[in-house]
Amino acid sequence: MNPLGFGDPLRLGPYRLVGVLGEGGMGKVYLAAGRDGRPAAVKVLRPELAHDQDLVRRFVREAHTAQAVESPGVARVLGAEVDGGRPWIATEFLAGPTLEEAVARYGPLDEPAVRLLAAALGATLRDVHAAGLVHRDVKPANIVLTADGPRLIDFGIARPEHGLTLTTTGQIPVTPGYGAPEQVLGQRVTGAADVFSLGAVLVYAATGRRAYDGPHVAAVQYAVVHERPDLGGLPPALHALVAPCFQHDPALRPTPAQIAGVFAPEAGAKGAKGRKARAVWRQGPLHEEATAREAEIRRLTAATVTAVPDGAGPGAPSRRRFLAAWGAGGALLLAGGGGTAWWLTGRNGTEPPVAGDAPDAPLLEGTSAGIQPKPLWGPLEAAASGPLPAPVVLRDVVVFAARAGGLTALKVVDGAAKWTRTELSARAGQVAVNEDEFACADASGRLSVRNASTGEETWAVDGAEVALLLAAAPEGVYFLTSAGKVRAVDTAGRRIRWTVESAEEPGGTDVPLAAVGPGRLVLSGTNGDLTVLDTADGRVAWSVRGKASKALRPAIEDGTVYAGGEALTAFALADGATRWEEKGYGDWGPPALDPKGLTATSGGLAYRYGKDGSRSELWIVTLLSPYPSQQQPVVQGDWIWVVEGNHTEAGVSALSASVKDRVWTYDRENPGPWAVAAAGNRVFLLSRGRIVAMPTA
Repeated sequence: MNPLGFGDPLRLGPYRLVGVLGEGGMGKVYLAAGRDGRPAAVKVLRPELAHDQDLVRRFVREAHTAQAVESPGVARVLGAEVDGGRPWIATEFLAGPTLEEAVARYGPLDEPAVRLLAAALGATLRDVHAAGLVHRDVKPANIVLTADGPRLIDFGIARPEHGLTLTTTGQIPVTPGYGAPEQVLGQRVTGAADVFSLGAVLVYAATGRRAYDGPHVAAVQYAVVHERPDLGGLPPALHALVAPCFQHDPALRPTPAQIAGVFAPEAGAKGAKGRKARAVWRQGPLHEEATAREAEIRRLTAATVTAVPDGAGPGAPSRRRFLAAWGAGGALLLAGGGGTAWWLTGRNGTEPPVAGDAPDAPLLEGTSAGIQPKPLWGPLEAAASGPLPAPVVLRDVVVFAARAGGLTALKVVDGAAKWTRTELSARAGQVAVNEDEFACADASGRLSVRNASTGEETWAVDGAEVALLLAAAPEGVYFLTSAGKVRAVDTAGRRIRWTVESAEEPGGTDVPLAAVGPGRLVLSGTNGDLTVLDTADGRVAWSVRGKASKALRPAIEDGTVYAGGEALTAFALADGATRWEEKGYGDWGPPALDPKGLTATSGGLAYRYGKDGSRSELWIVTLLSPYPSQQQPVVQGDWIWVVEGNHTEAGVSALSASVKDRVWTYDRENPGPWAVAAAGNRVFLLSRGRIVAMPTA
């Protein structure tokens, strides 16, 4: 959770806002405290969008839809205001992990727990359907496991059985593997579709796997329509009860009431199974996590009301000061009452970092597939031609190889020239050292660390013999020397820390690529070998021969190295142990990480996985080119930017994480090479001597 910022309201109706649970281009969800200190999740439409009647209509529909359901299995609507200048909905706040999170964290549920889950969700769907509604998006991510039991959230696309869709023509609002065949085919949907989805949820809960899976979205959807579900791993007693949910004929599926009855604990709940089932929500790790979250949130909201009473004078403690004292709020994983509404674009408070002192560019609204947005500025004839190291975006500038030689910096806001240093080596490249400085070299190989905004040198190391910058971190700068050795310079002592031999030859067309993490420098050589060096002394910690056919930049996060090549592989950073591996239809390109998962390309497709290799986040997008690019994808906002392979189709494609498809492609006729970087809702594309700044959504 993030603290309130500039422009956030202090109060909406009777609710005092405490912090931001999630936000996107269309709205925000706040944690709020009622007058009695009880927590609530308040969804708010952005004020600049309140004039859009279609958005307001969908917002009103969600409010009315949620209010129409009277059930202990959903988040109660506490209040709403849809006629004022800033529409909002307040719902009961649910503290607990989603079913998706719980299975990923603790493993599949046992049979008694699955029975209780099925009975509870069956009863909830019975209530939803009794209100004349179909939820249409029953899935593990929309089920919150509270201390009192499972609750169904997110009525953003629910509507009456006779209602017409508000999505654009051709869109099918269905989660692959969970939506019923009639949803996939765009046919009339009844409550039986929710029963099909419930069956898929129960298979996932019991096995940790999806009932329908495949190498890409189209394959999953085809399987839903034409094939039988994979029920392997289900206990025999559950198999007979779950299988009927997957009948292709909706009329043959059981009703939610029948499911609630058949899965209910044994009569009077006196049997061992009944006692064990009820205990799932009242003891054990799931209960402990849910109750801990609930207690912390109630403490926060109750203390906020006490610390910041209505009409408090200037001497009263400020809410910002209170949040700063609380401090740990960002560490909680919170499920807000209504879940992630359709207009949150799935970011949940993980907005990209700003580009130093420059303000963020506004996010695009209402972009249409196939229509390229107008550049923020450029293209400008300012860059060098040929293969280029990726630009560096720091403070208020983007730094790259200059057209006239050396390095240059343009302002990220408008592309105006900031500085040019012709004495610096474009071939050696540039890497960020910290938030303010970058490392580069001059023609003699002298290592130079400079302030990005001014271009002025901060410190240097003579005789470093820099040929190619590889990577940098606040504690060290790593590079290839003119003799083909790997060398480390200590940033604190500003001296050479170590030098080791390598198989690389500087000056060639191909260059090695690297990434640095805690205690390790991970080097992908031009021969495809992956070599990991200890950053303390340069010794080889571990290596993988023939990981790829060429150099592919690895990605590092939380003690894990993600690398492309003949397989997409996650290694333990410390010792190289394989944590998971995924084969593709051909070689994998380099992976890119973002807060929710990773993206990599293979066989003309862009794949998205969970960082643990799970397919809970899986979606697959068809690219223009069948060949993976050596350029690492770049994530910014809702879009993932992928350089197309340098063959018959080219350019840079923007993939939408929320739409799960390719939105448009920039400069489709340009085979590159390309260099891409991003920050502050801006994406910088360099090719053929030109640089352009593009917006993102």
